[in-house]
Amino acid sequence: MSLRAAVLGHPISHSKSPALHTAAYAKLGIDISYTAVDLTERTLPGFMQEIRSQEGWRGLSVTMPLKTAILQEVDEVRGIGKILGVVNTVAFEEAGGSVRRVAYNTDVAGIVNAVRNAGAQPAPSAVILGGGGTAAAAVAALKQLGSGSVQLFVRDASRVQEARAAAAGVGMDLAVRLLSDAAGPAAAADVVISTLPPRAADGLAGELAASGARTTGVLLDVAYDPWPSLIASAWQAGGGSVVPGLEMLLYQAVEQVRLFSRLGDEVNAAVIDVMCDAVGLPRRAF
Repeated sequence: MSLRAAVLGHPISHSKSPALHTAAYAKLGIDISYTAVDLTERTLPGFMQEIRSQEGWRGLSVTMPLKTAILQEVDEVRGIGKILGVVNTVAFEEAGGSVRRVAYNTDVAGIVNAVRNAGAQPAPSAVILGGGGTAAAAVAALKQLGSGSVQLFVRDASRVQEARAAAAGVGMDLAVRLLSDAAGPAAAADVVISTLPPRAADGLAGELAASGARTTGVLLDVAYDPWPSLIASAWQAGGGSVVPGLEMLLYQAVEQVRLFSRLGDEVNAAVIDVMCDAVGLPRRAF
């Protein structure tokens, strides 16, 4: 029986997940085919119904705009995903002769490990740019990184339900502001996590560059195509450290590979090394 996994989202053609997962399974010696499937919230239920009768599915990586919609298509939610109400992973787990679709959020681990890999210390001063599912994961990650409060800067202050729910769930104080006011607070923060789509932070980047703002903290820009982004370049020019979104993608994918392969900690540094090679990242200690 052939084994299968996939990444779901829209748009999806740019995704680096197939390269990461394919490299990992080859190193592990497991024949799991991993593809990208373009789905919207409207077409997701039909796809999930279609694969219910198909054998060999091991897992699904879930990206925008499906991180909340997928909750209606699973049997169980575990871990931090249950608190956040936002997930990015579905593992197909066999129990008692049946298969259960179990949802997880590995984005939180991806953010935490990416920021820590950059040498960031506890982050009492934290900023998130953008709302939505990834911002909810960023709230939980910042809690793990030592933040007690966070400022959330968004284009539309009415669309922050997921981030607010995440903050309540993990006990984080959250202040919501407009993105147009982000330049000063972002430049002064210990950690900034941008969850904005590609180019959506270009205006902020222009403000930072024009003001000559000094940036001393760490910026994680979740968007990784094109790279470097304008905000990453402006941040680095101001003296701050930049973590590319590919780092987050790598670390969240490591957790997915552990679930989909069912090998847990056998997904070790040697596997992570080939995953780094697959997307052009420097090899990291994990």
